[in-house]
Amino acid sequence: MLKPMSVVRQAVVADAGDEAGGAMAEGAGAERSSGRKILPIVDGVVLLAALLAPLVLQDYLTVFATRVLILALFALSFDLVWGYAGIMSFGQALFFGSAGYGVALLARDLDITNIFLVLPAGTLIGLTFALLLGGFLLLGRHPSSVIFVSLGTLTGSYAADRLARGWYYLGGQNGIPSIAPMSLGSYDFTEGPAFYYLVLGILVVVYLLCRFLVRSQFGLALAGLRENEQRIAFFGYKAQHLKAIIFTIGGAVAGLAGSLYAFHEGFVWPNMVGVVVSTQVVLYVLFGGSGTLIGAVIGAVIVEGVSFWLSDNYRDIWPIILGLLLLLVILFRPLGLISFVLGERERVGSFGAKPKENVKEKRNAP
Repeated sequence: MLKPMSVVRQAVVADAGDEAGGAMAEGAGAERSSGRKILPIVDGVVLLAALLAPLVLQDYLTVFATRVLILALFALSFDLVWGYAGIMSFGQALFFGSAGYGVALLARDLDITNIFLVLPAGTLIGLTFALLLGGFLLLGRHPSSVIFVSLGTLTGSYAADRLARGWYYLGGQNGIPSIAPMSLGSYDFTEGPAFYYLVLGILVVVYLLCRFLVRSQFGLALAGLRENEQRIAFFGYKAQHLKAIIFTIGGAVAGLAGSLYAFHEGFVWPNMVGVVVSTQVVLYVLFGGSGTLIGAVIGAVIVEGVSFWLSDNYRDIWPIILGLLLLLVILFRPLGLISFVLGERERVGSFGAKPKENVKEKRNAP
């Protein structure tokens, strides 16, 4: 049973406050003094830019932007499990790629491409794989260490990569090409503005659902896990069960992203389930800022956008430049780019009504 919000909130905010320091202190102080909520403003600016993008971008850039939105959806799944529950899932691509392969097989072998069938199927595949792996790693007799879960998910992703490369039914090294377009009745979703706005709509809906989840009492318990797991366990929470639940939800979101990616690209290949894509999503969240949701979206957009521009202008050395940029951000802004505008208190979030003692203190203040 979930504990009263006020008790857990005090623990979470106290721990978050202890860890906030350096540059974050200035941001949090500015936020407290102004009393403004920065996060809705950032959300609104990002959404407005996303809505207008196809109107100003060339066609090939709209296709690229669609791919970036799908990867942003994938980054959301990782931010849920790492940014809010502290689970370092180094194998998040396992759920992303397995869903991609699943819908590709549905399209190739059963000629099923209806959007109302393939997207739920991809989500269910990601959820099922995450449930199985999370049950094995997180629900053992003894609490799992961070290293055990990290290596376990990494091993799962690597094993899936090797399986996909060696299994002829899955296309081996070449993957599954020429996937039929996702359809809605007689309409086919091909690359372009229609696919872009479809992905944007799905991303917004998933983002709002995730925002509701992390601002609920369940989300407060997750934030407590991230800040101090032992204290949350002391309150009587079953920490491992909470982790398994959010890990499964994250797998479902990754599966949804993977199924969209498969139909948008028109093919799937072993890298989709492997270590490369698993590492990629970690960089998105590190770069943008973990534990904020919007930071994961911004990180995916900036990393992919900068990679695209650098590869076009500095073809020989662009990976080196990108690596240095990522290194600088991680060194000097460990909470990501979002920490320039978002304070620690708003990152942790507000939950429920304010404690009565605080209200009483304000009334008695001169």
